[in-house]
Amino acid sequence: MAESNFVDYVKIYCRSGKGGRGSTHMRREKYCPNGGPDGGDGGRGGHIILRGNRNYWTLLHLKYDRHAMAGHGESGSKGRSFGKDGADKIIEVPCGTVVYNAETGEYLCDVTEDGQEVILLKGGRGGLGNWHFKTATRQAPRFAQPGEPMQEMTVIMELKLLADVGLVGFPNAGKSTLLSSISAAKPKIADYPFTTLEPNLGIVSYHDGKSFVMADIPGIIEGASQGKGLGLRFLRHIERNSLLLFMVPADSDDIRKEYDILLNELRTFNPEMLDKQRVLAITKSDMLDQELMDEIEPTLPEGIPHVFISSVSGLGISVLKDILWEELNKESNKIEAIVHRPKDVTRLQQELKDMGEDEDIVYEYEEDGDDEGDEFDYEYEEDWEDK
Repeated sequence: MAESNFVDYVKIYCRSGKGGRGSTHMRREKYCPNGGPDGGDGGRGGHIILRGNRNYWTLLHLKYDRHAMAGHGESGSKGRSFGKDGADKIIEVPCGTVVYNAETGEYLCDVTEDGQEVILLKGGRGGLGNWHFKTATRQAPRFAQPGEPMQEMTVIMELKLLADVGLVGFPNAGKSTLLSSISAAKPKIADYPFTTLEPNLGIVSYHDGKSFVMADIPGIIEGASQGKGLGLRFLRHIERNSLLLFMVPADSDDIRKEYDILLNELRTFNPEMLDKQRVLAITKSDMLDQELMDEIEPTLPEGIPHVFISSVSGLGISVLKDILWEELNKESNKIEAIVHRPKDVTRLQQELKDMGEDEDIVYEYEEDGDDEGDEFDYEYEEDWEDK
């Protein structure tokens, strides 16, 4: 079994239900010899519905349940009896889940709130019974409408964590140490690169019971956009953050150069991320005296709030919290609705391969023969009301 149960990328097959066919029943009673048509309408096919659930933090529950299928609508019956609607299939997903078409890369929907429901695939409408088609000149129609067919699609579900502050830095820059020192999160910490292999969330307490959420992602290196290191796959988790905290250790050869490298990798992943507010933290500053700090300060990027911190000694931590809180509450820093771009098909195929999700998911089903013997094949009109 894998060491981690954090799953943020799954590929599943979804299929809605087909509508039930209308009935062609003719009313037959002892004292009603010319009863006429009384065939009922077919039931609606079940929808595929996504529902946000704050109790989920990963897509693990979907990794081993790759087929989501709703129930079919039942056929109508005599006495204008409507067929039973097919059962909807509700898929619980963590807040922050984005869905794409696995074949075209098209963006489909986004679930961000607890309890939010999105219909991913609509079930087919049920067919009309023969009593709808009786007229003065056609008093005994012996045909009914077939139900609408099902819809099916293979989709990619991608989790993007919801947080206020995202940590960006090279491996061993002190991101996990900072998160563990100012929140109750317990990420893995060690003195070798790429200790963090999955994103971590922590709630940072501030004055007067106020708090904000901080997200730590695995470190990125120069060339990550070409697949070096862990690549850019985890950067999706800070796309929703309204503030990015860049972390560069004080013992770096060139702090400004490392900051520019990180900025360039973000630009390669998504140019819109450069519009986010940024703060620079120089970590491991307990090895510096005030004279060295004064020498480093003029070399830092202009126009970016910065602070010297040490997660071990506590140097500058309270100042960092003040800066983050002030930046988060600026009117100019209010996060807007994220715009999800369609995925490039070539890049999508590579992502699927990297995640081990590149196998085709095929579901074979047998027709139940409900529509056999239809004398007429009616098409649904766009202006007909949904049942």
